[in-house]
Amino acid sequence: MEQPNISDDVNDIVIIGGGPAGLTAGIYCSRSRMKTALIESMSVMGQITMTEEIENYPGIKTSGGFDLVMKMKEQAMGFGLTCETGTVLGVKRTAKGGLKCWEITHETASVKALACIIATGARPKGLGVKGEEEFRGKGVSYCATCDAAFFRDKDIVVVGGGDTAVEEAIYLTKFGKKVTIIHRRDRLRAAKIIQERAFNNNKIEFAWNSVIEEISGKIKVEKVHVKDVITGKRTDIKCEGVFVFAGWAPNTAFLGNLLEADKGGNIKVTADMKTSEPGIFACGDCCDRPFKQVVTACGDGAVAAHSAQLYVEELKGEAYK
Repeated sequence: MEQPNISDDVNDIVIIGGGPAGLTAGIYCSRSRMKTALIESMSVMGQITMTEEIENYPGIKTSGGFDLVMKMKEQAMGFGLTCETGTVLGVKRTAKGGLKCWEITHETASVKALACIIATGARPKGLGVKGEEEFRGKGVSYCATCDAAFFRDKDIVVVGGGDTAVEEAIYLTKFGKKVTIIHRRDRLRAAKIIQERAFNNNKIEFAWNSVIEEISGKIKVEKVHVKDVITGKRTDIKCEGVFVFAGWAPNTAFLGNLLEADKGGNIKVTADMKTSEPGIFACGDCCDRPFKQVVTACGDGAVAAHSAQLYVEELKGEAYK
């Protein structure tokens, strides 16, 4: 098969997102000698960089989230990955050198590639209650690693019952006087070892079967109004900090209706990370995956890279048959 003439400004693969999924894809693509560029946003903080301590990544006993992702980035760039900064605004089909390719546009430039890997992760969901937006940055936070130091010797509320919520509550006890975990169920969803640590921490209290109805104060947060979902009883909990860990929403709005997604905006993918559009692959927490961890994001990234490589080699007439 005659190889097409591809201009120098067209990458083999462009990866959108600089978290564990995107960087793993970058490692695999670059090691395969694919011409690969990665676009990462400085305005969208990745989940891993908001995590104080990671202890379930194989081979690494414990690591800060930021340190781990920087090691991944250094490794990927060592294999030839190029990185540029920008928040992607859109992805569209175009043509170059007789081949169909993708044009990815961000604030200051656009890049072209034969294949695109979406690895944009997710952002924290809000509670959607009165006072949440008003007191964002004035007591309401979504990142303990970022903001814990502002709440030394203060009463803190944490919303949520999963791994992130409970781990961050434990971390916040290093700073706050008391941490109250508010959870809508009568038991936690977090891993058992994390639960054990929380139950054994004398700075942590629990408000079970409860939800926040309102966050209030004058200039800064002073209390939360809580409702018991079983009895309907309403009480106030005095606090100066409210940390919300109520789940995650995928960073996929920039795609519009380009790809098939579920109701929550999570990109639908096959087992080999293919999306509904040929030439676009997706991996990590922006996808409709049942279990979202650093290690699963990395696995997704490796599979997406392999699938993208095969796709590009087929387009260029270089497929191994």
